[in-house]
Amino acid sequence: MPPAFFPQDIIIKKRDGGALTKDEIEFFARGVTDGKFADYQATALLMAIFWRGMTPQETAWLTDAMMRSGDVIDLHDIPGAKVDKHSTGGVGDKVSLILAPLAAACGLKVPMMSGRGLGHTGGTLDKLEAIPGFKVMLSIPEFRAILQKVGFAMIGQTPQVVPADRKLYSLRDVTGTVECIPLICASIMSKKLAEGIDSLVLDVKFGKGAFMKRKEDALILARAMVAVGKAGGKPVWAQLTAMNQPLGRTAGHTTEVIESIECLKGRGPADLMEVTYVLTGHMLVLGGAARDMVDARRKMAAAIADGSALEKFRQMCVAQGGDPRVVDDYTILPTAKQLLEVKASADARGFVSEVDALKCGHAIMALGGGRAAVTDKVDHAVGIADLIKIGEPVSPGTRLCTLHINDDAKGARAEALIRDAIKFTPTAPVPEPLIQDLIQ
Repeated sequence: MPPAFFPQDIIIKKRDGGALTKDEIEFFARGVTDGKFADYQATALLMAIFWRGMTPQETAWLTDAMMRSGDVIDLHDIPGAKVDKHSTGGVGDKVSLILAPLAAACGLKVPMMSGRGLGHTGGTLDKLEAIPGFKVMLSIPEFRAILQKVGFAMIGQTPQVVPADRKLYSLRDVTGTVECIPLICASIMSKKLAEGIDSLVLDVKFGKGAFMKRKEDALILARAMVAVGKAGGKPVWAQLTAMNQPLGRTAGHTTEVIESIECLKGRGPADLMEVTYVLTGHMLVLGGAARDMVDARRKMAAAIADGSALEKFRQMCVAQGGDPRVVDDYTILPTAKQLLEVKASADARGFVSEVDALKCGHAIMALGGGRAAVTDKVDHAVGIADLIKIGEPVSPGTRLCTLHINDDAKGARAEALIRDAIKFTPTAPVPEPLIQDLIQ
């Protein structure tokens, strides 16, 4: 029986600015998954979409087709509201490690499938794997069992979930079509909707250390993802967060795990806790676990104060094979050979006016804590700690950060990048709002 469509006809239609039908998009997603759509044909269509764009309806159809290219997890038999969070990534963004146990301690179920870091942004899975024994690649039955028992689980995407995205992402990565909002939207939302969630909170970053540099582009992406969620019958809220300086005072893997645990102990830095509380609060309201943001804030503060959020983190470590002693003994985590304090020069005076997040991310790359390709291995022990923040006073000898290093030459390159990232002014700068728009 001949195919309903030919790939070249779909490519030509989009190349010439036409809107694809639901059937054409489903044919494309199936063809990518089963190999009937050749890589060179898929790449041609991706480039056509990159240049011609997609309507909101096309984007919603593509998301749905990609989601249904593999298994869609059914969690209806697990009691409680299933709510997840996704971030578009940034330097020092370890919010998921704090948010998931905190939301679970407040009564939600959090089925979280996360990714690995690429380039200057660290991935949640890489951070979790700094914990000795921690398993991120679990089967769906294991995922469901941990979700029911602990209240949340944090795993990598299984091969059976959204296989079309795995193929398309690899092609986009090598063909210059990553920066396409409809394709970004479909990639993110297909994976999240396949988790079996009831609702979703998005943290869309913009700025120097984010994928989206301009706030205008971040707003377009946020609105597109909220619209796709509505089309799929799932409430989605998207928060816009500035990412011009790293979030918190650490970046890396071990360093970020330690900072996350400190947050669960009530000792987290103000900016990191602000983002965590707002995102988790949105989850609690969407999931019906809090009446409003004031009620949510009260419940979150109580879960930190009574230790229940920290206990959830400990339970997750046990359930996923990790060593739960890391909660009390950070030396169990991978440890760098030496610490290098980066101090302000003799002419440094005034206040910190800039901590360039992208350059800090490049410093992590220089240390060996990032990856240029998905197959690269990362050094979990290296990283940045004690990072100075915008607005803080500085004088000669002030500590700008502490580098955790395993190689002197790599440490020297990272130090140079850090020094280039941090700028000073005689007067204190006006702080940029960290959390800005909320799209519903």
